[in-house]
Amino acid sequence: MGARSGNDHLSLIKATLDGGAAAARSALAASWRRSMSLYGLDPEDSGRPHTLTDAQLREARQAMEPITRAAAAVLDRLFLAVGDTGCCVLLTNAEGVPLERRGAAADDEVFRRWGLWPGAVWSEAVEGTNGIGTALVEHRPLTIHRDQHFHTRNTALSCTSHPIHDHRGRLAGLLDVSSCRADATEGMLGLIAAAVADAARAIEAQTFRQAFAEARIVLAGDPGERNAAALLAVDKDDLVIGATRAARLALSITDERIAAQLAASEVLGAGCVETDLLEAERGAVRRALALNGGNVSAAARALGLSRATLHRKLHRLGLAGEPH
Repeated sequence: MGARSGNDHLSLIKATLDGGAAAARSALAASWRRSMSLYGLDPEDSGRPHTLTDAQLREARQAMEPITRAAAAVLDRLFLAVGDTGCCVLLTNAEGVPLERRGAAADDEVFRRWGLWPGAVWSEAVEGTNGIGTALVEHRPLTIHRDQHFHTRNTALSCTSHPIHDHRGRLAGLLDVSSCRADATEGMLGLIAAAVADAARAIEAQTFRQAFAEARIVLAGDPGERNAAALLAVDKDDLVIGATRAARLALSITDERIAAQLAASEVLGAGCVETDLLEAERGAVRRALALNGGNVSAAARALGLSRATLHRKLHRLGLAGEPH
């Protein structure tokens, strides 16, 4: 696999940690220092990957089931995009344990041997600097390429990860694409990082929509930015009942503000909310008409309105000229 020899890799780590102030301040050096000093790990440890028992893996999967259910189709699409490059796709929990995996059957033996498999433990405290555990510790997207890993046995790997948050904005795990290919270039890793970031946002958005299936979902940001993960869940009284992490960061939303009955207009602006409510009302009227074959009287009854009131709404919503 072209991994760096143990002595060479140990020398590289020691030289970096013994280097000047710039080296000491680097994120990679900080992780190496944690691995050696805080966790007491040995770069030359050649032991096998730590793994959960079958019972522990089942329990971990049950705890993360809402997210893994929301992620299934996204994982399939991501693997279709990167699988031909010799990569596998992993979805982990917040402890750095892969719970779901997508990979080519021909690569299974190699990836299982490397620990890129459900149940393996990739926390930084266990495996030292690595794309999964270090991204979770630092709570940011990260690529750890080959000899940037702490353990010599992992220096043939390239791992690109992006944190994933649950419907309340809490760190729930991460999405990782890993490869053992020696010819992985910076350009290829950059493309993989972009694909992983898009997929992570899609998983967060789907998890959020799934958790607030009965609420109205509002895009909480500039549509031009196309940040599909910045979402609010709003109830029938126009109160915010949920917000993704991206929306919380953008609009300074906290659990306490939500619990105190936060009006959507307070964080989005009245004009934005009015437009959104108008679109929601237009959609409800269109659905009622469609379900009743265009019969205005029947649609009015379904909406709990008089026929005259529904006619006024049709004019106000710009639907009066449409066929019913």
